[in-house]
Amino acid sequence: MRARDKKRRHELADSEICHRCPDDGWPDERKVTCIPKTYTFLSYEEDIVIIFIITSLFLSAVTIIILGIFIYHWDSPIVRANNRTASFTLLVSILLSFLCIFLFLGRPVDITCMLRQTIFGIFFSISVSSVLSKTLTVCIAFKATKPGSTWRKLIGVKTSTYVLGICSSLQVLICVSWMSVSPPYQEFDMTSYMDQILIQCNEGSDIWFYSMLGYMGFLAALSFVLAFMVRTLPDSYNEAKYITFSMLVFCSVWIAMIPAYLSTRGKYMVAMEIFAILGSTAGLLGCIFLPKCFIIIIKPGTNVKRNN
Repeated sequence: MRARDKKRRHELADSEICHRCPDDGWPDERKVTCIPKTYTFLSYEEDIVIIFIITSLFLSAVTIIILGIFIYHWDSPIVRANNRTASFTLLVSILLSFLCIFLFLGRPVDITCMLRQTIFGIFFSISVSSVLSKTLTVCIAFKATKPGSTWRKLIGVKTSTYVLGICSSLQVLICVSWMSVSPPYQEFDMTSYMDQILIQCNEGSDIWFYSMLGYMGFLAALSFVLAFMVRTLPDSYNEAKYITFSMLVFCSVWIAMIPAYLSTRGKYMVAMEIFAILGSTAGLLGCIFLPKCFIIIIKPGTNVKRNN
């Protein structure tokens, strides 16, 4: 039997007729037989995935601790300043954004392909909308201090709630339309690599996908511009400085990610998006909330009404 196989391989090697390997195979070095391709995706067994999981869980724990601190100091001036409702909404959406990366890990299937981009887009839009509502609160509060200002009518929770609700609802509408018209699905890419089959998500409609990302970028840019304009306000409203820096970090991470994202394929593309999600969300958490926690814990004597 072995002699017969060796003879057949010798005949194939000397043959002038080439037979094309099937899509799920590739030729060996001697181009005699076809070797099955390996399936590739962002597996839980990879070191980078373990790093992503540890980072996500750590940042989620930090977010929960900060949320607990804010709940415990619910009525303190620094928690009440600059829209307390938006602050809690932002913390919850940041927590969910950290956890949504688990939809990107493991072997993709149709349901995870449909959920991961929409869930990520909605949670991120809620986060950026919360930042936008906090920025508008700063602007309105400063303008309302002028005598006879009509901005006094806009002071209150309702204005920020309307901004948060409308901006988030538009992103939900974009995602629902995307899922209705051309939802993402599982795809087997057999042509990008000779010896691998990439199991990945096809986003369905690129127009809707980039519309979701573009709308999120628009909200981030708007928040950055407004916060930059009011960054020099008095110390009572100095959260605008933190918002400006947080949105600068947020936008920088995503702008830097775009060329890397477009130049990679398969699991490396997914890894780049996860890195951008964790990095930009951590920027929001650190720049906006850590300075407040520092005052609450380290300098509680300054957390009084006369200083805020």
